[in-house]
Amino acid sequence: MNLQENRKRLIALSENVTQRWLEEQIEWCVAQIENNMLRFGMQFPSACATNGRYRIKGNDDWTNGFWTGMLWLAYEWTKKERFLKRAMENSESFQRRLDDHFVLDHHDIGFLYSLSAGAGFKITGNQQCKQQILQAAEVLLARFQEQGSFIQAWGKYGDPKEYRLIIDSLINLPLLFEATEISGDTRYSEVATKHYQTLMQTVIKPDATTFHTYYFDPETGVPSHGATHQGHSDTSIWARGQSWAVLGIPLNESYLHSVPFPENYAQIVDVFLDHLPEDLVPYWDFDFNDQHPSDKDSSALAIAACGLMEAEKLQAYPHAEAIAKGMVYQLGKNYTAQHVEGNEGLLLHGVYAHAEGKGIDEPNLWGDYFYLEALIRLAKPDWKRYW
Repeated sequence: MNLQENRKRLIALSENVTQRWLEEQIEWCVAQIENNMLRFGMQFPSACATNGRYRIKGNDDWTNGFWTGMLWLAYEWTKKERFLKRAMENSESFQRRLDDHFVLDHHDIGFLYSLSAGAGFKITGNQQCKQQILQAAEVLLARFQEQGSFIQAWGKYGDPKEYRLIIDSLINLPLLFEATEISGDTRYSEVATKHYQTLMQTVIKPDATTFHTYYFDPETGVPSHGATHQGHSDTSIWARGQSWAVLGIPLNESYLHSVPFPENYAQIVDVFLDHLPEDLVPYWDFDFNDQHPSDKDSSALAIAACGLMEAEKLQAYPHAEAIAKGMVYQLGKNYTAQHVEGNEGLLLHGVYAHAEGKGIDEPNLWGDYFYLEALIRLAKPDWKRYW
């Protein structure tokens, strides 16, 4: 019952989304980014805020690309040179990080470099950005495990305790497809395809719900078991994990053009929509609901909205764009920091890692980024994504 009702309500909300409303939201987001840019300087914001303010730090986390991605979005929208200049200055920091292999023993290379070098190359044609994409793709390629046919998510390569992939990896694979497109070297896309196929057969369950992580036997590569890292339990549905599937599958299928399109995709979206509460913004894990509430994760809805707009292009889900519009409107109407003095985020009420007490009921960089990306997608239908 929730599924059909939530679909209808989101489609009805979509009628409130006008070009003027979108432009007003984007202008506010860009002004917020510009203010933050003055405070952050050549440094980067932390992954999540504390009391609505981001800590200022170096380029040392998996989330830094979201900040640079917002700078690129702001530049594309305004054409102000200050955004271009700062994004390219960020690019120098990302180059040093590659050269020093600094905090890169993980799979989140796509989150870092699709939104920095990838965006920069698509927007400016800068050849240094192009080379950075290829250098970053090599780092990601080096994490591929032949035994099991997947890209290892975390830790030192080959660590038997970290012989696993995670659902988030779907958003890192476009970097490899892009590397093949700009270089002609098929090694990148071949590894991306193998990892994608493995993931679709493991971390996504037969009922179209998702594990956060999935382990393999390090000796044989045989799939072992699913578990969580940031969800409520090993058997629960982590909301952001489900949204990564809503976005990641159409992103990768835009390169792969599988025939037929993955048959479980519509059901994956249905699971997400079915678990939305009364205000249509998910709790951080689907173990929770309005009768048994916890903290919301607005970032999961922003991610899902971008995913449905990708799905619309591939005709992969009925009324996908209208549903996405409704999601964006609900976030813009009730979940932004627009009228919260001193708050540096774009989206309020996100969750980073609930079990670790990190970023609970706070803005986070990916929520901010995907909210602005969703607005830009709707306001400029011809916008070329960075993934």
